[in-house]
Amino acid sequence: MAKKDRGQERETPKAAAEYYRLKTDAVDALVGANEQNSPPVSEKELRKYRKTRGLRLGAGLKAFLIKWWFAGMVCYFFWWGLPLQNVLDQMAVVGIVLGLVTDLLVNNIMRYYARPEGENDRWMMFPPRKVISLAFNLVYALFLMVLVYFTYYGLNGSYVTAVGENKGVLLDVGPVFFGLFTAGWDMLLLGARQLILKILDDAKKNAGHRP
Repeated sequence: MAKKDRGQERETPKAAAEYYRLKTDAVDALVGANEQNSPPVSEKELRKYRKTRGLRLGAGLKAFLIKWWFAGMVCYFFWWGLPLQNVLDQMAVVGIVLGLVTDLLVNNIMRYYARPEGENDRWMMFPPRKVISLAFNLVYALFLMVLVYFTYYGLNGSYVTAVGENKGVLLDVGPVFFGLFTAGWDMLLLGARQLILKILDDAKKNAGHRP
């Protein structure tokens, strides 16, 4: 048994040399790595090794919070700050400002934080950077204003019906709930668009596979 152990000990230096030779080759390959000779790595894999601080939020939640905050600020400065006598005029002004803010601020912020580039396009109704996109965002914001108006109207109408007119209304227009309703409808419509596009894409793929 002792002879066998000594034999194994004599073989150990050779095995160790082979081991370290392989490791040296790996180090040389790592030192000489560059964009041309390195295999592609997905953005999802890179995120695992990036240092993050604080609470990590999903892309959808980040988009919702950004939309909620800016919509609330629009309500604060232009619904509260410009109290017009006619509700329709007030909705039109706030809707136009909301469309401008969406196109010039909200969408650009989400483009800036997109990793990789274009990742946050799914959280924009009209993601391309074109002049026509501004017009589309204005019309879309006015449509959101109509949905928000009917949301307030439905909630307050149901409340008055349930408790009586002498109790007042359930919700006045304010930045917090205005932002929640605006961002909520926006995300709901974006989800519906993504679902429709997925259905159409699947239909095209199925049609292409048919004999």
